[in-house]
Amino acid sequence: MSKILCVLYPDPVSGFPPVYARDDVPEISVYPNGQTAPTPEGELGFKPGELIGSVSGELGLRKYLESQGHELIVTSDKDGADSMFDRHLPDADVVISQPFWPAYLTPERIAKAKKLKLALTAGIGSDHVDLKAAAERGITVAEVTFSNSISVAEHAVMTALALVRNYLPSHQFANNGGWNIADCVARSYDIEGMTFGTLGAGRIGLAILRRLKPFDLKLHYYDPHRLSADLEKELGLTYHSTPESLVKVSDIVNLQTPLYPSTTGFVNDAFLAKFKRGSYLVNTARGALCDRDAIVRALESGQLAGYGGDVWFPQPAPIDHPWRRMPNQGMTPHISGSSLSAQARYAAGTLEILQNFFDGKPIRPEYLIVDAGNLAGTGANSYKLS
Repeated sequence: MSKILCVLYPDPVSGFPPVYARDDVPEISVYPNGQTAPTPEGELGFKPGELIGSVSGELGLRKYLESQGHELIVTSDKDGADSMFDRHLPDADVVISQPFWPAYLTPERIAKAKKLKLALTAGIGSDHVDLKAAAERGITVAEVTFSNSISVAEHAVMTALALVRNYLPSHQFANNGGWNIADCVARSYDIEGMTFGTLGAGRIGLAILRRLKPFDLKLHYYDPHRLSADLEKELGLTYHSTPESLVKVSDIVNLQTPLYPSTTGFVNDAFLAKFKRGSYLVNTARGALCDRDAIVRALESGQLAGYGGDVWFPQPAPIDHPWRRMPNQGMTPHISGSSLSAQARYAAGTLEILQNFFDGKPIRPEYLIVDAGNLAGTGANSYKLS
């Protein structure tokens, strides 16, 4: 018998929906790159379209795990030495966490987790796991690659439009009973003809570029791995060899850079000074890529006209986090990859990984981040150990 420790975000404060807004969600069987969606064996422990990403939803895992004789502990209490997560960690064989409510597996926590064999991200992004410490311990790290990439891409496009068109303040004027047209449009522009630049053109960054092409923007990108000439021609992309070159010409900058020790806080005062005055910054990658107070200063000075962030550091963000109060922002509590549609896919992928792990079968290479002491699969192309 194995002990599975699962950390999920809290249930709705108003309770689970008695009736969902929709009766179903579209079934996605193949992703744009040709990768197949998760294919677990047997029945799912949930109906696609249900809220299963919070504590009571349990990712639909309980029936399967208990039928195999395993123990499942699900909690949202993850921070502090006396948290439920820390109390159960020493004898946990598997830890499941989400990027939206991450249980940070630091070297210190990994050292205490003597039985830990698998650290599994329900979703995309394993930077809340210290990959170097996991590799040294021989812990397998896996995530459900591509399960919510398009969900995040859609959110980024929505955020860019909302910032440029000044949607959020305009919506609030309407809610407050006003008809303040002049106030609303004083900061409202068209994105048509603007230059959109993405720092990172992997699965999510490329999906964003594809979705923005019909809006008639000039599309630019930086990525350590240049895209093919055919793809650049198809989307009309302009490649930049450095981030600095890209931000100097971009009206909207999309941050899709992986979080490594070397990229932590790289969006700082000096880097922001290279942006065009009055540009917009969208960040659905990781909050720690940005110097927290530098973002506030750029908005207050007008160097940035808007910041739309779905990610914070730490998560959840404290009540006094300055990004909650800074001007011209469109912050959300890391919801981009946890739509009900996305939950169905990353829960199914979590089940598939667990089934393979417990049955002694290979985990798909595209799901692997660390295996047998080294970066593996997707991890070998997407992460660094230092």
